[in-house]
Amino acid sequence: MNDQNLDVSENLAENTLPESVDIQAQTQEKPFSKTIFGSIVLSTVFVIVVLFSVLILPNFLQKIAIPISKLGVDSFKNYEEAMAPDKAILEKSIAKLQKQLNDFVPESFYMIINSTDNEFALMKAGQLIRQGQCSTGSYVVLEDHKQRKYLFKTPKGRRKVLSKVTDPVWTKPNWAFIEEGLPVPPANHPSRFEEGVLGDYALKLGDGYMIHGTIWQRYLGLPVTHGCVRLNDADLEAVYKSLDKGAFVYIY
Repeated sequence: MNDQNLDVSENLAENTLPESVDIQAQTQEKPFSKTIFGSIVLSTVFVIVVLFSVLILPNFLQKIAIPISKLGVDSFKNYEEAMAPDKAILEKSIAKLQKQLNDFVPESFYMIINSTDNEFALMKAGQLIRQGQCSTGSYVVLEDHKQRKYLFKTPKGRRKVLSKVTDPVWTKPNWAFIEEGLPVPPANHPSRFEEGVLGDYALKLGDGYMIHGTIWQRYLGLPVTHGCVRLNDADLEAVYKSLDKGAFVYIY
């Protein structure tokens, strides 16, 4: 029994050993073959992509670029042609408004006052002659013991130079005494007249409002006045010499 068993085991060993060797060889060869095949496929794909990018794609883009650009130009031309009537109407309206504006602008000297930024511009026929800082109304509200209120603001709108004065004397109104806590004197009391506080010149705009100088020039550019427009000495002289009686002053 043992001999037979031995023979059988030997035969089995002889029969199975080569098969096991062949299986191992096959398992070693198959991954190698797959790797080679995959590399070939990847290389081929890469070459195709490179050739497409270098040879085919530029020609394709160049061919479609011309129709697209032509389409854009044609569309713009069509839009421009369609809008031509409206454009002509708009240009005609603008020209008409420009003419009205030019007719409105004085040919002589006039003045523009910006009461928000406290700046002025001296103009002539639409051209800037001089510009600088000024001071306008403070918008402070003063109330007396009789509950009367005074609002210190510079009036907006168009005014005219009604008169021009050299070495002006300030006639102090009632609120000037109320503001200082002083009793209000009679109308012609000497305490109402004060010299040297309005500068060398004054241009009267009506309702007590004036363009004048100031002894407080460091406050120019700030809203600190009781409603008048204050300028420094040099600007005041230029404005006084330029604006004639009847000249327009535009305040906004």
